Amino acid sequence: MDMRTYLVIDLKSFYASVECVERKLDPFKVDLVVADIKRNKGAICLAISPSMKEKGIKNRCRIYEIPKNVKPIIAKPRMKKYIEYSALIYGIYLDYVAKEDIHVYSIDEAFLDVTSYLKMYNMDVITLAKTIISDIKKRTGITATCGIGTNMYLAKIALDILAKHNKDYIGYLDEKLYKELLWDHTPLTDFWQIGRGIQNRLYKHHIKTMREIANCNPKILYKEFGIEAEYLIDHANGMEPMTIKEIKAYKPKSTSISNSQILFRNYNEKEARIIITEMIDNLVLELVKRNLYVNNVSIYISLSNSDHITFSVNVNSSNSYNTILNKVLNEYDYLVESNIIRKIGISFNDLNNKKYEQLDLFNNIDNNDYTIEKTMYNIKSKYGKNSILRCISLDENATMMIRNNYIGGHNAK
Repeated sequence: MDMRTYLVIDLKSFYASVECVERKLDPFKVDLVVADIKRNKGAICLAISPSMKEKGIKNRCRIYEIPKNVKPIIAKPRMKKYIEYSALIYGIYLDYVAKEDIHVYSIDEAFLDVTSYLKMYNMDVITLAKTIISDIKKRTGITATCGIGTNMYLAKIALDILAKHNKDYIGYLDEKLYKELLWDHTPLTDFWQIGRGIQNRLYKHHIKTMREIANCNPKILYKEFGIEAEYLIDHANGMEPMTIKEIKAYKPKSTSISNSQILFRNYNEKEARIIITEMIDNLVLELVKRNLYVNNVSIYISLSNSDHITFSVNVNSSNSYNTILNKVLNEYDYLVESNIIRKIGISFNDLNNKKYEQLDLFNNIDNNDYTIEKTMYNIKSKYGKNSILRCISLDENATMMIRNNYIGGHNAK
C-alpha cells in the first residue's frame, strides 16, 4: 500500500467562533455560548468560546451549569450562517487540493489527502498545513487546528489528542510515533470511535490501553466484538486501510432516511400523534423528492419516565402518505396509551427506486396520492416549506411551522 499523507482540519469552537467574528470579538478573550435561551436554562450549549474552555467549562454543558461568576454572551444559533462559513472554508480547501481529495467529515471538520500536492507546492506537510490554516484565519477570522498522519486514523488522533496541546495547533503522527507517544495513553475514550460502551467492554478483559489491545489474543476481541474487533486491532497498531478515494466510491447496499424530535415539552399521546403525522408528511416528501419507495417504517418513542416504546410496520414499497400514515397510526393507537412523551424518532428503512404493487380485482390503481405529494413538494421547493401545509399543522400542538425554519434542529437565521 502506498504511503499517503493526510490532514484533518477542525474549526476551533466553530459556532462560537463564528458568532464572535460576526461581533468583531476575540473568541479567545470573550466568554460566549451558542444556545437558544428560549428553551429555558436547561438548554444545551451547542458551542462555547475557547476562553470558557480555559476556565474548565465543558463544551456541551447546559446553561444552568455555567458557573455563576461567568457571565457569557448568549448567542442564538444561526445554522444558515454557520453553513455559509463552512462553505466558504470548503472553498479555501479547493484552492489547495481537488474535491476528489477532500472528505467532509462534519460541518467543522474535513480530511484532505495532500500526498500528491507536497511536491507540486514544493512544501513539507507542516508548512502546507500552516499555510492552509493561516489562509482560513486571514479570510474568515476562524482559528483552525490540524492533525497530520500517514493514514486517516492517525491524522484524526493527532488532531484530537496532540494538536490542542501544541502552540501552533498542529499535531503529527506516523505508526512509530503513535506507539511511542500514545500506546499507553488513557482514557481509551480519547481515541476516535471508542465510546464509553466499548471502553467498559474492554475493561471487563482488563484492557485499558492501545498497547494492551494490540497485544491481546485476537480471539478474545473477536468473541467480544465480532467483526468490529478488526477495526480495534488495526487502530491499536496505528493502521487504517481506508482512503478518501474508497470512501467516495462506497455505495451502501441499503439506505434509510430518518427524522427525530425532542419535544418542546411533555406531550400526551393525542398531542404526540399530531407530531408523528407531521413527521410522516416530511419523510414522504423526501421520498418523492428522491423518487424512492419505502418497505419498512420503524418508530421510537421516548417517554418522560425514561422508558421507551418501539415498533415497526411493513408498507410494501410505498411512497403514499395515506398508506404509510394509516399503518403507522393504527399501530401507534394500539400500543401507546396514556403516556407522557418527550422524544419521537421515525426511520424509513429499506428504500428502493422501484415500486411493486399487489394487484387485485376490487381496487383501482390510482396515482392521486403521488400526484398530491409531488405537487406539494414542487410548491414547497419554489415558495418555501411553510408555503403549503396540511391543516393538522395549524393545530396549537403542531411543530412543523416552527421546525421548518430550523436547520439540523436549530434556528436557521
